[in-house]
Amino acid sequence: MFQRYCLALDLYDDADLIAQYEEWHKKVWPEILESISSAGIEQMEIYRVSNRLFMIMEVNEQFSFEAKSQADASNPKVQEWEALMWKFQQSFSFAKPGEKWVLMSKIFSLK
Repeated sequence: MFQRYCLALDLYDDADLIAQYEEWHKKVWPEILESISSAGIEQMEIYRVSNRLFMIMEVNEQFSFEAKSQADASNPKVQEWEALMWKFQQSFSFAKPGEKWVLMSKIFSLK
């Protein structure tokens, strides 16, 4: 049984930066993909409308946001990727300091 999480983030509203961001995501570094998979994330998709990003993650029972955050903090390649991505990303005004992706609340389900 998978748990699904949805998160949101904004990019800077600049067409060139958005294009560069999308290019980076066509060739995500193998170390980043490994860090995602090893955390218990089984599936991840990112969608964009204008400068708003929407991420859907399906995770297994071993996943936790805390463990993923700790693993990322001690992984130099993940830190390098995150620093690179910050050039394109901006926090929501209501986000905590340093917080990027913000967890969304489900407000409707057909089933």
